[in-house]
Amino acid sequence: MIPSAHQHTVRDTTISFANAHIMGILNCTPDSFSDGGQFSTTELALNRIQEMVNEGATFIDVGGESTRPGSDPVSIDEELRRITPVLRDAIPRFPNTIFSIDTTKYEVARTALELGAHYVNDVSGLRKEPRFPELCAKFNAGIILMHSIGDPKNMQENPKYADVVAEVRDYLINAAEIAQKAGVSAIVIDPGIGFGKTLDHNIALLKGLHQFTETGFPVLIGVSRKSMVGQILRNRPTGGRLAGTIAAHYFALQKGAKILRVHDVREAHDSLQIHKFLG
Repeated sequence: MIPSAHQHTVRDTTISFANAHIMGILNCTPDSFSDGGQFSTTELALNRIQEMVNEGATFIDVGGESTRPGSDPVSIDEELRRITPVLRDAIPRFPNTIFSIDTTKYEVARTALELGAHYVNDVSGLRKEPRFPELCAKFNAGIILMHSIGDPKNMQENPKYADVVAEVRDYLINAAEIAQKAGVSAIVIDPGIGFGKTLDHNIALLKGLHQFTETGFPVLIGVSRKSMVGQILRNRPTGGRLAGTIAAHYFALQKGAKILRVHDVREAHDSLQIHKFLG
């Protein structure tokens, strides 16, 4: 296994990981936990992408199905209806931006890649769709492999691990090796904060993040407005979690994270700039 941590080449675009990047979240959904329904038309979505690019996002992660705890799945047709017009218009409009499709469905990923998406962001880490590596290799696209257990509907019911850091790391290394064997060279790993983990599990993963960065694969961390921040801050509601999010992400940067997946792009990018000077 020879991961390319320092740069990725996807669809004739080279991305350097000498410094970290911001991934802006675009939820084309009515029910996402933080911004559901805000970007449900193509015009609103494109305006939001422009705003995030202006604020410093290198990546835009487009999703048409909520993966918040307790959420219900949507059909392939509905997910395609939500994401297709956005990607069709956005990818040619923002040629210097890297687009990922946040999905676990083969048909949705294929359509996004046909439209020019650069990465498939698989929150199931190949559990739900083992054909993703071959699909990404066909399009010379990258893959983001996130660890999760169960489904959004039940993943938080009673997650248990003997050693959460070791188990999640080993799972992601195995999934990455599968992707490499299929011909994918651009691989990002994500320990999946909040996806089938308790607060203690999430804290252990962040404290042990060096065990993921040491694999050589770029590590993505997404803590933005998540319940772990609210729990630490005495049940703070979603709208009051920005400072806690920035603190958690800055800690991840100190541990070597290379992509921060965020709702609040400007603030995250400000934090990234400070880290470049002080980190």
